[in-house]
Amino acid sequence: MLAGCTNNDSSTHTGASAAGPCPAAPVNVVVSVDQWGEIVATLGGNCAKVKTVLVSSSVDPHDYQPSPADASYFSGSQLVVVNGADYDPWASRLATTTVPKVPLISAAAVTETPDGANPHLWYSPSAVTAVADAVTDELTRLSPLAAGYLATQRRKFTTDLKPYNALIAKIKAAATGKSYAATESIFSYMADALGLLDKTPAGYRRAVANETDPSPGDLNAFRTALSGRQIDVLVLNPQTEGSLPDQIRTAAQESGVPVVDATETVAAGAKSFQSWQIDQLTSLARALNVRA
Repeated sequence: MLAGCTNNDSSTHTGASAAGPCPAAPVNVVVSVDQWGEIVATLGGNCAKVKTVLVSSSVDPHDYQPSPADASYFSGSQLVVVNGADYDPWASRLATTTVPKVPLISAAAVTETPDGANPHLWYSPSAVTAVADAVTDELTRLSPLAAGYLATQRRKFTTDLKPYNALIAKIKAAATGKSYAATESIFSYMADALGLLDKTPAGYRRAVANETDPSPGDLNAFRTALSGRQIDVLVLNPQTEGSLPDQIRTAAQESGVPVVDATETVAAGAKSFQSWQIDQLTSLARALNVRA
């Protein structure tokens, strides 16, 4: 149920929309997953050469077994960025064993999120800001000659996030108190930021959190909540394979409950982190009858 359906190729890039040439040699950065890789590349611009290990991964990051090539990426790094919260433990281990003196930024550490908590921190608007600040601060420390350039990139990132933050505020103002249910926990931080009530049946939610299959009773409770229109919108990860999400999607459609897709990794074709998130939030606003 938890396996995705896209490729797991790594990628190397410098950030899009960079503010001209870098006044110093680019910093070599390794990022574990593309949800943060997109952000780090934008913040670094031409002053960072970013290698993201898992891009649109078909492998659960919890269970990923790094290859010798992955280890070689880490060995040449000057900065490592991971998600943490037990989402990508292999990346922290590689950093510790391969480059123990290289600074490591963990989104979980930055946001004080403990292991065992919901690790999908890129769906938290406050976490995005906190990680962006930490990355810019560390890049500046590593490349003081690029301080002005990196400050410009950070300001540009803030500007680029304005439509994202504005849409969040608009949905929150118009839809607070409305409910959602989800087949996975990936959207929970964003749902909290939007003021939506989680009506996912408790048994189903516990099963997903424990990475076990929901019981027939849990599935029946989900179908009953949908058919009774106790749920305003269903949030579903289209990258998840298996019959259970398909059954729940079908039950929602048959009950007239709108379905909104929210992917775990950056959607194929998305130009940036912001565009990925805005597309999904726009779909959610439409489902909740909020003018976006």
